[in-house]
Amino acid sequence: MKLFDSASFRDLVSGRRRGAGASLLRGALRLGETCYATAVQLRNWGYDLGAVAVRRADAPVVSVGNLTLGGTGKTPMVRWLARWFLQRGVRVSVVSRGYGSAAGEANDEALEMRLLLPDVPHLQNPDRVSAAREAVEKHGSQLVVLDDGFQHRRIARDLEIVLLDALTPFGYGHVFPRGMLREPVSGLRRADAVVLSRADLIEPSGREAIWRIVRRHAPDAVCAEAAHAPRALISAGAGKGVRNLLCEAPEGPFRQKVPDTFSGTESIGGKPVAAFCGLGNPAGFRHTLEQCGCRVVGFREFPDHHRYTPEDEDSLSRWAEELDVSAVLCTCKDLMKISRDRLGTKPLWAVRIELELLVGQEALESRLRRLCNV
Repeated sequence: MKLFDSASFRDLVSGRRRGAGASLLRGALRLGETCYATAVQLRNWGYDLGAVAVRRADAPVVSVGNLTLGGTGKTPMVRWLARWFLQRGVRVSVVSRGYGSAAGEANDEALEMRLLLPDVPHLQNPDRVSAAREAVEKHGSQLVVLDDGFQHRRIARDLEIVLLDALTPFGYGHVFPRGMLREPVSGLRRADAVVLSRADLIEPSGREAIWRIVRRHAPDAVCAEAAHAPRALISAGAGKGVRNLLCEAPEGPFRQKVPDTFSGTESIGGKPVAAFCGLGNPAGFRHTLEQCGCRVVGFREFPDHHRYTPEDEDSLSRWAEELDVSAVLCTCKDLMKISRDRLGTKPLWAVRIELELLVGQEALESRLRRLCNV
C-alpha cells in the first residue's frame, strides 16, 4: 500500500491506520505540521498587518474557498453563484489558478464550466489579480467569482465564502501534513459566510457540533447548509473525443438522459454500478451516489485532477468488464478527460451534481444583493 495516495494518507492522519509504525509516522508528520503552520501564520500576519500588499479588482469579488485540503464542493458552489448573478442580469466571470492544467490548456474545472455554464468566462491564471483585471476589461464583467480563493489573499474580496465538508470539516484536527487543514481553524475569522456542504449526510447533532466551533471563530458569519444533489446523467457523444467536441460545439456534445431527477425508467437508482473519480475527496462522491440509491459494487480512486492516460482507460475497461454492473459512473470533471463513452461494453456516464441550499439561503442571498444592488 502506498503511504501517500489519497486513501492511505487519510487513513493515516485520521487515526484509522493503527500500529506502532503508524504512530511513528504521525509523530514525524507532527513535526512537519509545526513548520507548515508557523509559515502559514506568518504569511497571514503579513496580510493582516498590511505588510503585504493586497490588490483590488475593478469589480466586486466573491471568493469561494476551503479550510481543508480535498474537495468540499467548491465547483458546485461556484456554479450556483454564477447562475444566481446571471439570472439577475449581472455579467460574471470565474477566475481560478488553473491547478492541474497542462501548458496552454484548460484544466478539468474549466472544461466542466464551459460545458455547464457556456455563457460564463472562466479565466485561469496563477496571477489571479491579472485574471480579474482581464475579466473586467476584456469580458466586461461586473462581478468576479474567485475559485479556491480563501488562502489566495493577494486579491481583495468583497465577500469571503468558506466551504466545510460535513464529513471531515476540520481536517482531523491538524494542519497539513499531520492532517488535512490548509491553515488553523482560527482562519475562519476571515469568513463572511460559511457553507456546510454534504450537510444532509450527517445527523443534526453532528451539524450543531460543527456550528459551535464555527461560531467560536466567526460569530458574525452567515451560516448555511447545502447538499450535493445529482441532477443529470451525461454521456460523451459516440466516436469523438470530449476535448475536440467541446472545442467544436460547447453546448452540443453531451446527451442529458435524466434532466431533473434520478427517478424514472432511465434512472440508475437501485441498479448495480461501478464508479471512479479523481477528486480531493472521493468518499464524498461515493456517498452522493449511495444517497441517490445506487448500488456501488466497485469503486476506484485516482489523485485529484488526474489526467487519464490510454493505459488508465484500458485498465478501467478491464475492471468494468469484470463487474456485473449496468453502467460506470464518474464526475463531469473526469469525463472531460476521457475520450470514450463506454468502458468495455459498459456505458460510461458522468453524474452532474448541483448545489442545493437547505438552510441559510435567504441570509446568503441578502449578502450577495449588496454587492451589485440587485
